[in-house]
Amino acid sequence: MTFAPVDTRATNMPGMPAMARAYARWVESRGGMDGHELRVITCNEQNTPEGAAACARRAVKEGVVAVVGSYSQYGTFMAPLEAAGIPFIGGYGISEEEFTSYLSYPVNGGQPALLAGNGIQLAGSCGGVALVRPDSLAGDDLSQLLHSGLTSDRDHTTTADILAKDDATDYTEQARQARTQAAKPRDTGAEAEGDRPGCVTAALGDRTETFFDSYRRLPDDGRDIRIASVIGSVGQPLVDRTGGRSGPFEGAYVTGWYPEADDRRWDAMREVIDEHAFGDNAVDPADAGVQTTWIAYTVLEKVVGAIDRDTITPRTLAYTLDQGLQVSTDGLTPELRWGYEDMLPAPSFPRIVNRSVTFQIVKGGRLVAAQDEFVDVADTLTSAF
Repeated sequence: MTFAPVDTRATNMPGMPAMARAYARWVESRGGMDGHELRVITCNEQNTPEGAAACARRAVKEGVVAVVGSYSQYGTFMAPLEAAGIPFIGGYGISEEEFTSYLSYPVNGGQPALLAGNGIQLAGSCGGVALVRPDSLAGDDLSQLLHSGLTSDRDHTTTADILAKDDATDYTEQARQARTQAAKPRDTGAEAEGDRPGCVTAALGDRTETFFDSYRRLPDDGRDIRIASVIGSVGQPLVDRTGGRSGPFEGAYVTGWYPEADDRRWDAMREVIDEHAFGDNAVDPADAGVQTTWIAYTVLEKVVGAIDRDTITPRTLAYTLDQGLQVSTDGLTPELRWGYEDMLPAPSFPRIVNRSVTFQIVKGGRLVAAQDEFVDVADTLTSAF
């Protein structure tokens, strides 16, 4: 099963179930997944705790062997899966349970890694930083993670934490607060830091576009402010539809999990989308949800290939993963492994086994790599709490 919110008032991820269906058609065209038929069931999570739990109960009822490449900010889906022994492979990385449950096998560092990485990325470039984030349980830790990333490079960094509803239609007041707080003098007393611009970073999922629309409508007050965000809140599709190189995101700093969308390591995924998505506009190869689902199904396929049995079950999948099977994602992430020794010594998210992020910048209307290598944020994550 792959589940994600579709047609809701807040964040929507229709590309994830659409990518799962395309992957299944691709597998069928090749004669199966290591000889096994792959049947994908999709479910609308509805962006509610009840919807997430309902999808999980349906997964149990349908007898799925795994939930793969799915999205939910609500961890209510995990208890039914744990009770049935069903592994959760490659979730989007936004709910706490994805990084604490013994049956969760994440492929990225989720929101924690993005915010920690965003702090590191902004540390050397910004004089003051204001974070606009959801007024929700999932958003409560984001400020501390960003702050930890900022202070990893230098001491006494101050961060403004600005709360916003993740289904609002206007963010003028939050945008005004963010500009004011980002432009405040820093408290380090270092003269050189006065030369750095202030930075406003937002992590509001789908509503990030609405926030920056409110932000750009503010009158120009002459302050030197740069904008920033993380993948999942800002991506190439958003940059394109807001004007590209002439739009508000030109020059923005963006922290991601994976290589930029134009990287050749995505070529295999693009070919599958071209041949098996049948023109489904929901399947955008530049969308982080689509990319995560592709990586999650890549992991599933390699785990299935490592099981020397005719019948694949939830138990055999989980057992194989727990034994420390090392999985390559063809360079889209560092090699992944979920053995006990691979866990992160951080009580809030021990199952972040991929502690790497990428730094990108919008240049000429395209998200491009700000540096070629993955950036390890393990130390920042362990020091955040």
